[in-house]
Amino acid sequence: MGKPTRWETDTEPGHSQWYIERFRRLAAEGADLTGEARLLDAMVPPGARILDAGCGTGRVGAALAARGHRVVGVDADPALIEAARADHPGPRWLVGDLAELDLTPQGEPEPFDAVVCAGNVLAFVAPGTERAVLARIAAHVRPDGIVVVGFGTDRGYPLTDFDADAVAAGFRLEHRFATWDLRPWRDDAGFAVTALRKPAH
Repeated sequence: MGKPTRWETDTEPGHSQWYIERFRRLAAEGADLTGEARLLDAMVPPGARILDAGCGTGRVGAALAARGHRVVGVDADPALIEAARADHPGPRWLVGDLAELDLTPQGEPEPFDAVVCAGNVLAFVAPGTERAVLARIAAHVRPDGIVVVGFGTDRGYPLTDFDADAVAAGFRLEHRFATWDLRPWRDDAGFAVTALRKPAH
């Protein structure tokens, strides 16, 4: 693992367990936890190979797997990966630093059709590694593949920096919305959902 992530340095002790219990409770209460998966499902062909980057407890990847997609999830927090494996068997859940992402040695050499990066993941990576994270994600996406990233606009990672980092990683910006259910983007929105496309050539 590389530099400590903001998930490690900016949260209170016990935060991971609180997060795990929170989403287990929401699932038990019947909360809608699959909005991100519905969006991705609409953007990819049936049976797509999808990387859940910063998968946390696996709720998005599990919902995509339930829709017939082949899912691999990666997160830097071993506690969250343990919860994903316990709660959502089926997808492959791996511990890994997104800034150093290399899945070939872990038996996943095939490029992905799409990547989902939900739950403020890019706001929680180690400071200064955002461009490296996007570059490593790009290295795992097939040409013409789609990457959808969502994070709060007040989380310390300006959209201007994100856009520059995405271009530097080889992506082009295709869509931007204010929510995962596709509310129109506006400059004062508190959240941004951005679809990036890796050029076909």
